[in-house]
Amino acid sequence: MKIAEAATEFLNQSRIAVTGVSSKPEGHGSNAVYTRLRERGYTVFAVNPHAQTVEGDTAYPDLASIPDGVDAVVIATSAEHAPGTMREAAELGIHYAWMHRSFGAGSVSEEATRIGRDAGMLVIDGGCPLMFGKASDGGHRMMCRMMKLTGRVPREV
Repeated sequence: MKIAEAATEFLNQSRIAVTGVSSKPEGHGSNAVYTRLRERGYTVFAVNPHAQTVEGDTAYPDLASIPDGVDAVVIATSAEHAPGTMREAAELGIHYAWMHRSFGAGSVSEEATRIGRDAGMLVIDGGCPLMFGKASDGGHRMMCRMMKLTGRVPREV
């Protein structure tokens, strides 16, 4: 599936968890994703086992703690935490996962990708939801074009 099609399908979900959202938002891509999705009308849930509140909202220690569950998850923690989050998402029946990646390694983990895809999930392994659809802006769309050239945004998933 082409990345644009996968991103559209992911962003068609209305209840989205974002892991790694920090109570100290400076420099955290997860916070940018969380606040933008919230601003654009999504019902978003911050996941951070070390915080009670994030960006003025309740933070949840894990995906299972979110009341009434979610349709999708943006994994924006370090890559070492991605497999565990992907396993939890699969166990909860979440069908969509996006491992965030900007300029560095980001959250992308080959093991997490395999876990999610083996469970039948749509897994986007790189890039950022803010590069696509109603969540995007000009700067993120420009970064998307550049990062496709370097492989940090997959062309297909």
